[in-house]
Amino acid sequence: MQETGDRFSEWFDRILREAEIYDYGRYPVKGMGVWMPYGFALRKNILDIVRKELDSTGHEEVLFPMLIPEDLLIKEEEHIKGFRDEVYWVTHGGLDELDVKLALRPTSETSISYMESFWLNSYKQLPKKYYQIVSIFRYETKSTRPLLRLREVTTFKEAHTAHSSFEDADRQVKEAIEIYSRIFDQLGIPYIISKRPDFDKFAGALYTVAFDTIFPDGRVLQIGTVHHLGQSFTKPIDVKIMLSDESIDYVWQTSYGISDRVVASVIAIHGDERGAVIPFRVAPIQAIIIPIYFNEEEKKAVMEYAKSIERQLRECGYRVKLDDREEMTPGKKYYDWELRGVPVRVEVGKREVSSGSVVLARRDLLKRKSTSSSSICSELSLLGEDIDRNLSERARERLSSRIKKAEKLEEAKAYEEQKGIIEVPWCGRDECALKAQEITGLKALGSPLESPSWINGAKCPVCGREAKTSLRLAKTY
Repeated sequence: MQETGDRFSEWFDRILREAEIYDYGRYPVKGMGVWMPYGFALRKNILDIVRKELDSTGHEEVLFPMLIPEDLLIKEEEHIKGFRDEVYWVTHGGLDELDVKLALRPTSETSISYMESFWLNSYKQLPKKYYQIVSIFRYETKSTRPLLRLREVTTFKEAHTAHSSFEDADRQVKEAIEIYSRIFDQLGIPYIISKRPDFDKFAGALYTVAFDTIFPDGRVLQIGTVHHLGQSFTKPIDVKIMLSDESIDYVWQTSYGISDRVVASVIAIHGDERGAVIPFRVAPIQAIIIPIYFNEEEKKAVMEYAKSIERQLRECGYRVKLDDREEMTPGKKYYDWELRGVPVRVEVGKREVSSGSVVLARRDLLKRKSTSSSSICSELSLLGEDIDRNLSERARERLSSRIKKAEKLEEAKAYEEQKGIIEVPWCGRDECALKAQEITGLKALGSPLESPSWINGAKCPVCGREAKTSLRLAKTY
């Protein structure tokens, strides 16, 4: 999808609505939407990848209460300060005012730390890696956007880990980055990884690492974060363990999260003017079968053949649907399923019945090919792999083309019109990053995890000191 500005915004909202992915704006609470069946199936397939990656790396799924007592939430002052303006409070039960206000979960560091104070007592139990996929609530005061900026985030995957040392928590941050990289790679979502400036890290964290991608309108969207929490939550909540030398210390923690924005990115990044283009791996319907006939005599033979193709594909394990709607022409069916982003269309007509073949039309390249019905399962497998590879490669190319390096902030201001990410040399000091934001009108995303070689000998354009790394700047959601 190459539209920019308002045109992209209109396109994105239209696709969510007309493809029956997410109904937003009609539920009578601002900032909340409804997952419709097709969108919920896409969400489920994406979460299956998330769960598989977490489960395979020793994470255990849990489910915590949605309500957090105020006296627990405020134990970590830096955390509550960071979220105070965004918390929803439950103050009454029926007609009775509650003795203690209850917060609708904005995130779960305090809740999980509290329970860990009962569960953990020895280094031998560590590391512990928990995760849950839940709704969180934040009173977003800026303009809300479907799937991008919500007051109820319905697809919040938060992982929380406990460790016996700073170093082991640091190792867990690296593992989390690898996990997220694998998830986004499987979805064909291109990304950059940045260490956020200290002034923009998660409340209570020692440091934050973030994954960002670039949307078609040139704005940058944060799609995942990883936080080294140190002992910021375990000290006030008193989560202690005995170490191997029999001394007592507070537990070290990390947390990391992704949200509905992952689904939004799949739709926005791969889509085109015809609608969504869903990767084969996560498509709710991987192949849609369209029967083509012009009279009742043709109809009988074509429908019988189409049903046999459907059975064959189902037996091979594909998510497939036969569109047998009689009130709609084949052309209108093409449009309908292209809008929804179904990766492959299987066309079956009189000629295919006679020759024992089918026509496979791929959504990403809008190309068609004929193949024997006897080899359709293997052909669809190869085609699906190629579709996902193509979507991933062209998305990476688009992201790379929208990242530019510059040595002066004036160049960054000029690049703002082209949209994307601009990298400038940086001394590493927060005051210079804040000044760069002020001068350019762009947000400081932070720096690469490793200092790039291109800044060798370069000077920070704000203070003139020697650059230690680079600073990424962009317009963001």
